[in-house]
Amino acid sequence: MNIKESIDRTKLPQHIAIIMDGNGRWAKGLGKMRVFGHKNGVSAVREVLEGAIEIGIPYLTLYAFSSENWNRPKLEVKALMELLISSLHKELPTFQKNGVKLKAIGQLDHLPIKIQKTLSETIEATKNNTKCTLTLALSYGSRSEIIDATKNIATKVAEGTLKIEDITEDIFAQNLYTTGTPDPDLMIRTSGEQRISNYLLWQLAYTELWFSSKMWPEFDRNDLFQAIYDYQSRERRFGKTSEQL
Repeated sequence: MNIKESIDRTKLPQHIAIIMDGNGRWAKGLGKMRVFGHKNGVSAVREVLEGAIEIGIPYLTLYAFSSENWNRPKLEVKALMELLISSLHKELPTFQKNGVKLKAIGQLDHLPIKIQKTLSETIEATKNNTKCTLTLALSYGSRSEIIDATKNIATKVAEGTLKIEDITEDIFAQNLYTTGTPDPDLMIRTSGEQRISNYLLWQLAYTELWFSSKMWPEFDRNDLFQAIYDYQSRERRFGKTSEQL
């Protein structure tokens, strides 16, 4: 069966979030250094991004570097930061060619200045692209995001620009890093792990979860299409009964 041709283009998820897991284990299985896995993981990002554009997914969010990842060995973190810079430079023509708008969420001020500059320049260069919005979660942790949103709201209340009784789910969402981006319809995690790992905790409230045993460097657009196809077979009730839909 051709998975891509079996997908209903009228029922596509508008936003797919991915936890790109397994780079290091994949490399270790080949007797290579972990950074070898991260480098090959960049190729998987390109493959999946092009697949998302090909099928018509308007929003794609990738968990690129968590706030907890700072605790990894210093040499690995340094290699990841260098890889991020080189990848942004290398992929900019691809972004422009495919109409990709780049965004980033997380505690970006924790990133090295050089990366902040490169990231800002790439975001500026792609700001008018409209085919697909690619968001990189960098130095990102959802609990920190929720705390930051709470602080923002508390400040507005203290300043008198927001009343406590006016705080709603919509108001809270507007103070998250992801404001302006719809919540994910589908979340994919690779490597066989089945947990959320402090990723988009608020935004994933009603998201369909899909887990793959493949390591991230092995994941390709056909795997993405399979996840979308499986997603379309599910009934999303949002707390209602089947009869109410």
